[in-house]
Amino acid sequence: MRFHAHAMHIGFVSHPLVTPCRMAHYRDMAFIFDPDVLGRCAAEGVGKASMEEAFDAVTAAVAREYPKHIHTGPRDWMMNNAGGAMGQMTFLHASITEYIIIFGSPIGTEGHSGRYATEVYDWVFDGEMWCYLEGETERTTYGPGSTAYLGDGQVKGYRIPDHAWMLEYSRGPIPSMLPFGLADTLLSTLDLRTLGRTVAGYGKHVTSSLLRGKI
Repeated sequence: MRFHAHAMHIGFVSHPLVTPCRMAHYRDMAFIFDPDVLGRCAAEGVGKASMEEAFDAVTAAVAREYPKHIHTGPRDWMMNNAGGAMGQMTFLHASITEYIIIFGSPIGTEGHSGRYATEVYDWVFDGEMWCYLEGETERTTYGPGSTAYLGDGQVKGYRIPDHAWMLEYSRGPIPSMLPFGLADTLLSTLDLRTLGRTVAGYGKHVTSSLLRGKI
């Protein structure tokens, strides 16, 4: 559920800010993943007895829908520092125009979302995340079964107050997100091993996608 002020929205759904003009633009880029389908897949991770069971359920659900495009091998977790926030992620898919990851933190974090030329969907399946868009003065709370959406050109602050895990999907010019995604590692943490693993992991999945004809 999603709680905000006096409103409540239920379920994993597409966001109303995805206008017809934007939808036409995104269709022209020939994406293969459907946010509504991914939302239903993320719901498979809600209420599981352990996080490993939840991760397995979400991964299996996405792989059933997109069998040729999802990594189902051992999860390769890597740290991610961006916008002042820190969490862990593992790739399920990456290409030049789309990515799918599982992202989260077992101890909480907060930071800046980044401002991108892409759409970003986060389907929370465990824990809780707080967000506010630029100009908003009240937070939106996202718990299991809710969808956080960030439109292209938008920016938000977010906080995981205790722990949260989510399926994240982005579509658009993915390489344009890399400077923000890597800046904290280059200029603050100086964790070159994580930097190398992130670039190599993304590159490996992009190459695999290109070999299957997926841009």
